[in-house]
Amino acid sequence: MRKINQGRRVSTVAFTASKEVERPLKPIIEQKAKVVAEIEEMINTAQATVLVDYRGLTVAEMTELRRKLKEKGAEIKVVKNTLTKRAANNLAIAGLDAHLEGPTALTIAKEDPAAAAKVLFDFAKTHPKLEIKAAVIEKIVLEKDQVKALADLPSREVLLAKVLGGMQAPLYGFAGALAGVLRKFVYALEAIRKQKAGEE
Repeated sequence: MRKINQGRRVSTVAFTASKEVERPLKPIIEQKAKVVAEIEEMINTAQATVLVDYRGLTVAEMTELRRKLKEKGAEIKVVKNTLTKRAANNLAIAGLDAHLEGPTALTIAKEDPAAAAKVLFDFAKTHPKLEIKAAVIEKIVLEKDQVKALADLPSREVLLAKVLGGMQAPLYGFAGALAGVLRKFVYALEAIRKQKAGEE
């Protein structure tokens, strides 16, 4: 009888200990799910999301980069690769996992994707430790050379000047026209990428 009672006490203690372990895990899981949802929203609402490796940049340099991006209606957020992979999977974005290695920050371009990309490439010229990895537009992943092509596009201001100079179109149509140009650009890049992949 004594052995049986001891066995019961041990199992009761083990059960209690397992419950104690489970309790702190729940808030952690909930917090991770919240962060994943935030990353999904950032990618979904952005005109473009550019992934960069900021390893080696000082706090002062990151502050300077944030300021330059803010001037172009963009922001940069440091994220965890595992949670970003989960968000990309939830959004059915294929091909992003390969770029989620090492420290990663997401540049969220809310207004002008070309201008935000240009800020990053210009900053990298004087701060070579900043590495542009890839970008996501319309749930399509762009490689680094394609992001560079995006950075070389005319800025929003230049496009607006051309529209106003050569057309009598109402201003409210400009945003839609710009989005259409960007969408066609991305689809063209994706078609070229698929063609090259087919040739290989």
